[in-house]
This record gives sequence, C-alpha cells and structure tokens, in this order.
Amino acid sequence: MVKILFKLREGGEQSVDIEAGYSVMEAAYNKSVPGINAECGGGAACATCHIYVDPEWTGRLPPIADIEDAMLFSANERRATSRLSCQIHITEDMDGLSVEIANNDI
Repeated sequence: MVKILFKLREGGEQSVDIEAGYSVMEAAYNKSVPGINAECGGGAACATCHIYVDPEWTGRLPPIADIEDAMLFSANERRATSRLSCQIHITEDMDGLSVEIANNDI
C-alpha cells in the first residue's frame, strides 16, 4: 500500500492508503477525498482533478505529458507544481506523496 497525503482546500489533511496502479485521482475518489471533481473520469479532458504537487515531489514524478500540460491551461490558478491527478499513476516509490487540492470548481 502507498500512502498519499491530500491537503484539503478547506484546511486540514486527509491521508489515504491505496494500492499501486491507481491514479492519484482514483485514490481521492475511492477514499472520498473532497475537492477532486474528475468530471471527465480521468481522461485528461477537464482539469477538475487539478492538484499542486509538493515541491519535494515534483522531480520524483514522471514528467508532464503534452496533453496534460495543454489541459492545465484551462485550470484555475495554475502553478509551477500543477498536475492533473488523473495523469499521475501511483507506484510503490510514491509512498508519502503529498499534494494540495486546487480550486476545481467549474
């Protein structure tokens, strides 16, 4: 199991344990983490699963793909650490990943 820490928009945190192979978006959805709307179901077509990756982790994740980068242009409050949680697939070496949920209200 991999532990992921979600920093919630309203304040506070929610830690979840999830098996490798799922996306960060699926981890949030499956564990009822609020703020990840995922309107497109994980197809990188809506940016409603926008997160900010803790800077400590940005260089440890796979690089952003062109489709994800393009979709983030429509995201609210894009930052240098912005990612779509549907495009980050969890591996065992991501244990302890920390992300902040962006404003995903559309």
